[in-house]
Amino acid sequence: MERQVIATKQAPRAIGPYSQGVKIGGLAFTAGQVGLDPSTGELVAGGVAAETRQVLRNLQAILEASGSSLASVVKTTVFLTNMDDFSIMNQVCGEFFPQDPPARSTVQVSRLPKGAAVEIEAVAAAT
Repeated sequence: MERQVIATKQAPRAIGPYSQGVKIGGLAFTAGQVGLDPSTGELVAGGVAAETRQVLRNLQAILEASGSSLASVVKTTVFLTNMDDFSIMNQVCGEFFPQDPPARSTVQVSRLPKGAAVEIEAVAAAT
C-alpha cells in the first residue's frame, strides 16, 4: 500500500512536524485543523461560528487535494475548548454536511493551538 502525503496551499501550512493529510488504502486522513486563514496564517475573527466555517473550508481543501471531498467524509473528531459552543459548531457543521453526515465524536479540551476555540480532524474515502 502506497502512503501519499497531502499538501495544498489552499489550507494552512502545518505548524509542526506533521502533514496536512495522508492518503493510504483508499482513505484520506487529515490533521486537525483550526480556523486559520491560509493566506495570513492567522485565526479568523468572529468566534466559534467563523472558526468552524474556516476549519471546514480548510478540511475541504485538504480533502480535495487528496482526490476526495467533504461528501466522502466518514468520521470527524471535534475538539472544543468550551462545550457551551456545541450548538453553534453543530449548526455550522450542518451547513457543510446537509445530508448523510459523517459519524462524529466531540470532546472538550483545555486548550488548542493558536488560541482556537475549535479543531476538527476528518477521515474520508479517497480514490
